[in-house]
Amino acid sequence: MSDRAERLGAYRAKRDPGATPEPGMAPGEGASEDPGDLPRFVVQEHHARRLHWDFRLEREGVLVSWAVPKGIPPDPKRNHLAVHVEDHPLDYIDFAGEIPAGSYGAGTVKIWDSGTYETHKFREDEVMVTLHGERVHGRYVLFRTRGKDWMIHRMDPPEDPDREPVPTALEPMKARTGELPKGEDGWAFEIKWDGVRALLYAEGGTIHLEARSGNDITARYPELRGIGRALGSHEALIDGEVVAFDDQGRPDFGLLQRRMHLASESAVRKRMTDTPVAYMAFDLLHLDGRPTVGLPYTERRELLESLGLEGASWRTPAYHPGDGQALLDASREQGLEGIVAKRTDSRYEPGRRSGAWIKVKNVRRQEVVVGGWLPGQGSRSGRLGALLAGVYEDRDNERRLRYVGRVGTGFNEAELGRLGDLLKPLARETSPFSAGARPPREANFCEPELVAEVGFAEWTRTGTLRAPRYLGLRDDKPAREVEAEPVGTTAKPAGEVPG
Repeated sequence: MSDRAERLGAYRAKRDPGATPEPGMAPGEGASEDPGDLPRFVVQEHHARRLHWDFRLEREGVLVSWAVPKGIPPDPKRNHLAVHVEDHPLDYIDFAGEIPAGSYGAGTVKIWDSGTYETHKFREDEVMVTLHGERVHGRYVLFRTRGKDWMIHRMDPPEDPDREPVPTALEPMKARTGELPKGEDGWAFEIKWDGVRALLYAEGGTIHLEARSGNDITARYPELRGIGRALGSHEALIDGEVVAFDDQGRPDFGLLQRRMHLASESAVRKRMTDTPVAYMAFDLLHLDGRPTVGLPYTERRELLESLGLEGASWRTPAYHPGDGQALLDASREQGLEGIVAKRTDSRYEPGRRSGAWIKVKNVRRQEVVVGGWLPGQGSRSGRLGALLAGVYEDRDNERRLRYVGRVGTGFNEAELGRLGDLLKPLARETSPFSAGARPPREANFCEPELVAEVGFAEWTRTGTLRAPRYLGLRDDKPAREVEAEPVGTTAKPAGEVPG
């Protein structure tokens, strides 16, 4: 083994002693050893360019160190990558603070755990220790796989035997459309965000976003990746909505359309500057190995707020107990879509449209399934003229698509072209509509896969939409879930100014 000064050469070579507050920059510094019987360890949470955890073991006058991108594994079923890095001075075991921008490893360093350890093996390619920390206890082995890449594995049973993994393929809870509850006691009220519903899975400082359709939409919204850094070592499943805001700070589904359907990374990067988005977190379904869906709404909200999710591109909006009418009036005055009433004692029911959540709309809007199109005429000749819309209903023990009218306004030139390209490969000979009025004779039909959102004036007596206007596609929602929603008495026809 080299002496301590030589072993710290790589550490010092990467750092400017005049710029960084890190210890051990000069020969003779960073050499204090603990006189205790057992050597020490530390796990530091390092918010550098990428969040990671630095695992350091006191050994022969230095801290032997690994960078662990996903943190120390709490369960033997999961191994985590650990990248072997340069030895650090012993005084680094107590370091917490800010490494200035421009310095190596710039960012915030926090002590996540510390304690002592017992050594069972300490070889060039394998290290086996038992940790005695405040958070981490038990036997671990680190073994080299190639070069500087190692793996860290927990050898003992799980740190928490009752810990449950984050559930996968979960469907968000849904709200019914209706009126404000007659008695507001026992209810809380939230703004209804005019965006895309998304479950956020967070683990080891990283996230992925899943739409209601089950599609992974993480790549569309790079600015939301910082939520993983904000959550740190927390393992969480959060329910919320991806929202774009207009110049007045109001949610705007039309603006969000610019981001929803982008496929290439370069296109996403370009749109991030002129159409930024934010994630509005409003429920918590799982936290650090514990499911929270069975807890009352108010307890889930308290846990969610304790995570402190308030950043440039993410927020935890307030909820308002027993203040529904005032919030609805305020939302109408500001031109917002509406509010959601939630029973304060309600549990979270994945995939269920429950009466415990009621959405109260200010404007008449409806999701529809695209079952075909009409060819354009005049200035639209040779292109799309109108979409043929439908909703599903259960009739005679069958799930049937009912025709509810044509949607011919609300398109710009780019959207007309994009819709035409999407519809061509879905074309079919026969009508997918098996209920309602008969579509126009000149109709072209398609597989009922696309979902659009429309604003409208009213439902007619024959069950069709009067004056529907196209607002955008909703690829976050499965087509077979689309049904006619009741129209609230306070909801204004689309196009009218609320108030």
